[in-house]
Amino acid sequence: MNIFRKPSPVTKGETKRDRLADFTRDTRILIVALIALPIGVMSAFIAYALVWLIGAITNLAFYQRLAADFISPAQHQLGYLVILVPILGGLIVGVMARYGSEKIRGHGIPEALEAILISDSRLEPEVAVLKPLSSAVSIGTGGPFGAEGPIIMTGGACGSLFAQLFRLSVAERKTLLTAGAAGGMAAIFASPVAAVMIAVELLLFEWKPRSFVPVAVASVVAAVLRVPLLGSGPIFPVALHPPLTAAELFVSLLIGVVAGFSSCLLTVMVYGFEDLFRKLPIHWMWWPAMGGVFVGIAGWINPHVFGVGYDTIRVLLRGEMVGPALWALLIGKSLAWAISLGSGTSGGVLAPLLIMGGALGAIEAQWIPMGYSGLWAMISMTAVMGGTMRAPFTAMIFTLELTHDLNVLPALLVSCTAAHAITVLLMRRSILTEKVARRGHHLSREYGTNPLEMQIVDDAMTQDAPVIPATMKVGELAERIERGDPWLTHHHAVLIVDGSKRLAGIITRGDVVRALQRDSSGDITVTEAGSTELVVTFPDELLYAAVVKMLKHNVGRLPVVRRKDTRHLVGYLGRSSVFAALLHEIEKDQTREPGWFTHLRHKQIEEIQQANQQAVAKFPGDATGREGKTGSE
Repeated sequence: MNIFRKPSPVTKGETKRDRLADFTRDTRILIVALIALPIGVMSAFIAYALVWLIGAITNLAFYQRLAADFISPAQHQLGYLVILVPILGGLIVGVMARYGSEKIRGHGIPEALEAILISDSRLEPEVAVLKPLSSAVSIGTGGPFGAEGPIIMTGGACGSLFAQLFRLSVAERKTLLTAGAAGGMAAIFASPVAAVMIAVELLLFEWKPRSFVPVAVASVVAAVLRVPLLGSGPIFPVALHPPLTAAELFVSLLIGVVAGFSSCLLTVMVYGFEDLFRKLPIHWMWWPAMGGVFVGIAGWINPHVFGVGYDTIRVLLRGEMVGPALWALLIGKSLAWAISLGSGTSGGVLAPLLIMGGALGAIEAQWIPMGYSGLWAMISMTAVMGGTMRAPFTAMIFTLELTHDLNVLPALLVSCTAAHAITVLLMRRSILTEKVARRGHHLSREYGTNPLEMQIVDDAMTQDAPVIPATMKVGELAERIERGDPWLTHHHAVLIVDGSKRLAGIITRGDVVRALQRDSSGDITVTEAGSTELVVTFPDELLYAAVVKMLKHNVGRLPVVRRKDTRHLVGYLGRSSVFAALLHEIEKDQTREPGWFTHLRHKQIEEIQQANQQAVAKFPGDATGREGKTGSE
């Protein structure tokens, strides 16, 4: 008697019920979004405090007065003594990092990335206090940095600390850390959409409603609170440009290519100087002060090198800086920024990239016979930012929110895409992820769907599952295994069914061995030797969910049953089925199929071969169709 049978087939209509959605979701989205509300409020006030601190320290360091106006240090009257100001600031930052927290060193964004990757999105309270303070000291004493890196790190720290008050998963805590970072950026720059985009492109490592919704909530709340705290946007308004022509879009492409190579050079410079500092035989605490020497000299030569440079960005966007001043700004800012950042001081990269990119575009405008300097400065600064940070969408939206000039969007798309392509092809990592990689961690920034989430169990399961009756003895099953029964050769587990052909259990080869060790006679039934506490899956369940069940319960195969009747067996899902489904998706991504040109070429080759065969058949001499001749002839 053949005890193995094939379960009755189930129609696709029965298995592929409408249970699945475009996105994974549950009510936790609303809970995390509610927690993100106060985080957005905190981020806005943190941004205000950071701006106030930078203004207060700038006034004290460069103008020797007690005031908190957000003012440029470029109008100072210190003469050559101004060189000492960044040195003092670097010394203070070094001491704070040495005796406070080393995590305050650097850009801010890599540190947030590292917290997400290796610390389960947990940041310490001292980071939330020391990061804005050290950044304010660094920027306020002339450091050529922006406030976005520090506010992202500080806002993220506050989001993480607030999240740690609640019972949350690591993924939810990551979302709230990112919500704090996005809220801080939205409040600093009046750019809530770009803040959400930078969260998606740089911090979340996913595109899911569970993270997008709370981050958007915090960003909008912070942007709303920015108006009474810091004023409304845009912070760099420009006159609306007319729609760009095809020629201007082509120029934008060329500007993007140059920006891409410039982005690579800037990244190499930063880490090149960092490597040089690492070779110094002195403690890293003194490096920021040494970097401050170069900042002070560069700022003494060109005061526009100092500080965040918002006033300089406005000048570039209005096209009011020309000639040698542009070269002095580009070279001075680039060197001071790269050396100072390589020294490990605290500061951001975004605003400096806008200045350096804007200066580069204004220089290029001298050879462009159309448009005007401010337009090309805007396009170039966006491309440099998008290429260096490898965040093209963030760069485009950020520029739109800073300027409110919607007509330049096509040019920004062209230039950012070109710069992004250049940097991706020439460099393995961005200026942000390189620091993470140097600390021994790898991250992938490519967002794609999980192949196992694109298929359901019904697509991969085996319908002719191996089954045996519950009354079978272990000895009989062992004999079948020993004889090499084809059903058991390919399956390490067999499903057990009762007299009504309903699922009763599962038995593995390991269960058989253990049962024979207990009773060598083999009289134990397979039901007694196997397991009746089953982990099952359903035909309409995602293959990913089934794999998660396998991993959680440390099993390599699952019975497939109906949802309404978990004893009604419809199939069998093993590891080999999962691997086959995964391989199928991989092959679809990697296998190149022949196109029309290939078919045409093969057709031409076949026609030539047929013509040769016909010629040989007509003139049976040689392949050329001529009658063969002997040597004597």
